[in-house]
Amino acid sequence: MADTLEFNEIYQEVKGSMNDGRLRLSRQGVIFKNSKTGKVDNIQASELAEGIWRRVALGHGLKLLTKNGHVYKYDGFRESEFDKLSEFFKSHYRLELAEKDLCVKGWNWGTVKFGGQLLSFDIGEQPVFEIPLSNVSQCTTGKNEVTLEFHQNDDAEVSLMEVRFYVPPTQEDGVDPVEAFAQNVLSKADVIQATGDAICIFRELQCLTPRGRYDIRIYPTFLHLHGKTFDYKIPYTTVLRLFLLPHKDQRQMFFVISLDPPIKQGQTRYHFLILLFSKDEDISLTLNMNEDEVEKRFEGRLTKNMSGSLYEMVSRVMKALVNRKITVPGNFQGHSGAQCITCSYKASSGLLYPLERGFIYVHKPPVHIRFDEISFVNFARGTTTTRSFDFEIETKQGTQYTFSSIEREEYGKLFDFVNAKKLNIKNRGHKESMPQSYDEYADSDEDQHDAYLERMKEEGKIREENADDSSDESGEETDESFNPGEEEDDVAEEFDSEVSASSDGGSDREEKRKPAKKAKIVKERKPRKKPSESKKGKDPNAPKRPMSAYMLWLNASREKIKSDHPGISITDLSKKAGELWKSMSKEKKEEWDRKAEDAKRDYEKAMKEYSEGGKSESSKKERSKKKQQQQQGKGKAERKAAPSKALAKSPAKQLGESFKSKEFVSSEESSGDNKKEDSEEEEIASTPPSLEDSASGSD
Repeated sequence: MADTLEFNEIYQEVKGSMNDGRLRLSRQGVIFKNSKTGKVDNIQASELAEGIWRRVALGHGLKLLTKNGHVYKYDGFRESEFDKLSEFFKSHYRLELAEKDLCVKGWNWGTVKFGGQLLSFDIGEQPVFEIPLSNVSQCTTGKNEVTLEFHQNDDAEVSLMEVRFYVPPTQEDGVDPVEAFAQNVLSKADVIQATGDAICIFRELQCLTPRGRYDIRIYPTFLHLHGKTFDYKIPYTTVLRLFLLPHKDQRQMFFVISLDPPIKQGQTRYHFLILLFSKDEDISLTLNMNEDEVEKRFEGRLTKNMSGSLYEMVSRVMKALVNRKITVPGNFQGHSGAQCITCSYKASSGLLYPLERGFIYVHKPPVHIRFDEISFVNFARGTTTTRSFDFEIETKQGTQYTFSSIEREEYGKLFDFVNAKKLNIKNRGHKESMPQSYDEYADSDEDQHDAYLERMKEEGKIREENADDSSDESGEETDESFNPGEEEDDVAEEFDSEVSASSDGGSDREEKRKPAKKAKIVKERKPRKKPSESKKGKDPNAPKRPMSAYMLWLNASREKIKSDHPGISITDLSKKAGELWKSMSKEKKEEWDRKAEDAKRDYEKAMKEYSEGGKSESSKKERSKKKQQQQQGKGKAERKAAPSKALAKSPAKQLGESFKSKEFVSSEESSGDNKKEDSEEEEIASTPPSLEDSASGSD
């Protein structure tokens, strides 16, 4: 027979929700580790009183009852595992694993039995349902009725909040059955009542989450936070872990209390209670108990009178009452000698503490990650600068935590710590083959080999090369598309002042250029119309439109309104004028209507005279325009007969086809040319200078 039995994917029923984890049975007892919280339930073999095997929704379940009344339920077993478990209980725990099925008749009346911390509703000998009394938050009574209220469970999608029991009246021994029912519930229920005096009180402690200053009253079974706005009562049974963490400035201390279930403030849940202390604060503390009670209750862990630093007193009292160890940072030391690393998480700056069995980040929002729930870690390059890097943690459930903006000097220390804890590193590089000695990197600097630093340098070189390539390509493109030196040379050759002015030299050059490349004939471009011609502007001499009756009245009455209402604004004046005009009598309005009609008649008369005068002026403009067009047509005919000498002197004018005066062309240059030369010169005259120059270059 094996000494241990292990089961994975077993579910523990806690406050209405099923928490998965691992169950281990050994000679010493039963151990269950919650996969989500890491909380360990340890049941000693000597404490086991009864074991029950039954069929449940998730297959089969195991129900364990202890001698002190506690009940533990584990579901997720297969039916075939009953024989193995039954034999193990019989040989190691000397218990018979009894089979007991639940009643599924659907009746709603039966018998209530109280056994330890469990309320069982039975029909006959079979239980219908069971209620752990530790889940009860309140118990109220009425006439023949008892109402149980339960703590809200955030992990469960649907929570049972209330159950009502009808208790029939009986007159046995003069005892009220309703009150007896309520007393049995309240004796075992988790109802927090601040009865009696507090063991001690800490005044005005600075709390980071929830934020504010609170008085902390220490009671035997719970912690009472009393603030100006909110009060919290925290049972010691909900405390998972205690942390005492030194601040990076070495002048302050964090005291962190991990809670499950968390405390609530509206819709906000606080899984961590974080207190901030100064190391310089001292306190003298006297417990509200006599010395014998202190010795009997705390067994030397506390004394009636104590003095020391405030954070030491708070942590010492909490450790004794909660009965849990206080976790402190291990042997990790950062680049600056501190036991934490400055970083950012979710856009808030904070401190990351590498612990012996996990990481904790404070303070907004607080995060605690155990090593056993980490799938892998990753060292990533910083998104904004190469002077920092990101540290990513992904859990086995798929949750990812990214701690960013960590100084580059911390990389070696953090890498060695993660490597020593044998965590899976996703981007393990050259450093894997290096010695794992911590001292080797105690004085690491930029010159020593660093896998992450080398990778960053390589990426930087690649980025620089890409930037150089792109700049070269862009430079070549600009050189091809724009070369001011060449354009200046072309212009100098075309408009050289030493070009021969004789007709023979010019004709010889033109004949040489002609056979090399046929010149293209440039089409005439029509001149664009000026905006002033296409769109007529408003004539300042035109008569102005007449005003309405209201505007005539307003102009006449404006000063009077201002004098009646001194300091009135323009908008208020307009409103006031509108009201006055609206309330004016019909007779007075007719007077202003007549004035408006007179003004309209005057406008029509003036407009008629203006239009007649405008027509005569327009006819004059048309006649002058026609005359100008005739002169331009005559000038074009003369330019066709012009010799090449004129072309050489003013090619720019030919390009724009601007008007040439008659005086430019002499009678000698126009005589002695035959028809063939005229046609050749006409072709060359329409050739741009750039084409002529290219033709000469090819010769």
